[in-house]
Amino acid sequence: MVLLLIGILLVATNLRAPITGLAPVLSLIQDAFNLSTARAGLLTTLPLLAFALGSPVAPWLAHRFGLERSLFGALVLIAGGVVLRSAGPAWSLFAGTAAIGAGIAVGNVLLPSLLKRDFPSRIATVTGAYALTMGIAAAVASATVYPLATTVGLGWAGALLAMVLLPVAAMLLWWPQLGKPAVGQATAAAQAGSPIWHHALAWQVTLFMGLNSFIYYVMIGWLPAILASLGYSAAEAGSLHGLMQLASAVPGLLLGPLIQRLKDQKLVALVMSLLVAAGLLGLQLLPGLASLWVACFGFGAGACIILALMFMGLRTENPRQAAALSGMAQCAGYTLAAFGPPLIGGLRDLSQGWSAPLAMCVMLSLAMAVVGMLAGRNRRIRTTPGPARQPA
Repeated sequence: MVLLLIGILLVATNLRAPITGLAPVLSLIQDAFNLSTARAGLLTTLPLLAFALGSPVAPWLAHRFGLERSLFGALVLIAGGVVLRSAGPAWSLFAGTAAIGAGIAVGNVLLPSLLKRDFPSRIATVTGAYALTMGIAAAVASATVYPLATTVGLGWAGALLAMVLLPVAAMLLWWPQLGKPAVGQATAAAQAGSPIWHHALAWQVTLFMGLNSFIYYVMIGWLPAILASLGYSAAEAGSLHGLMQLASAVPGLLLGPLIQRLKDQKLVALVMSLLVAAGLLGLQLLPGLASLWVACFGFGAGACIILALMFMGLRTENPRQAAALSGMAQCAGYTLAAFGPPLIGGLRDLSQGWSAPLAMCVMLSLAMAVVGMLAGRNRRIRTTPGPARQPA
């Protein structure tokens, strides 16, 4: 079980870092390929589209091949994508980025199902641990890729290629899990009932994840521009962008033990959603305290991401159902996320400022608070005979 837990944490290091590590060297890639702003922006949108398209496929893969083999396949796809992205031609840059996104999509969907099966009484704690690991790996990748490319002299391709160490290390530790019989999802198939999307609770979890993903990726894409409009230098904006990502990892330390002590997650979902709203409002009203507001936003958004992942296990009855809910929520969530930055950018152009876009995000965060309270109730989606309310 210890080896399995270490393997889960190593899989988690691959679920954000290969994508977030691209942004710091994006300008170098633009120069190398003479990419327009639109084509460069496609590199940041491609993974989100791959998340959305790949998420519904992941439960089928787990049912067909088993959780362990499907997760190993996801790592192979991520590793292949990292290599292909740095191969040289422009087509391989885009194809490799899409492959990385597809591999991450499978991992994102299936890890909650694995936790539901193997750690049913410790879903909150293990989810917090792997979310923390995911956030730290992303922060380290973002901080080191540019120095590797410039100071060390690896160039953008060599710096991004170095990330292949993450999936390779995870594959080595995950290899022993492949000896298990691939019966986890097939056995659970007999427990399947009505489709997951027929249930209001499933839609509440999906909307909670979707709204948070929309707001989070809007800020990932536009925070430097927002800060520049408030008078911050490019260096200061970059540092604050890193602070936001670091703050989003911190809830992984705290939420697990807290959730274990609570009978439901309604209050936590409400408070964290309001913290997101407070961070967005603060940037508009008191921009001189941007570091505080960015940290509040990052902490709140990171906590909501972790809560959404926890809900996939806490609100379901079996691993197959958890995989189905995870696929549904992440498909919708990342579809919204992919359209968020261009939509908000368009609103900014129409309104000639960031006040209207930020106000829209505040309203969405308040809606997230409402659906978060609904998703946080001590209930499970009932597709098999049994009580509707069970301990979370």
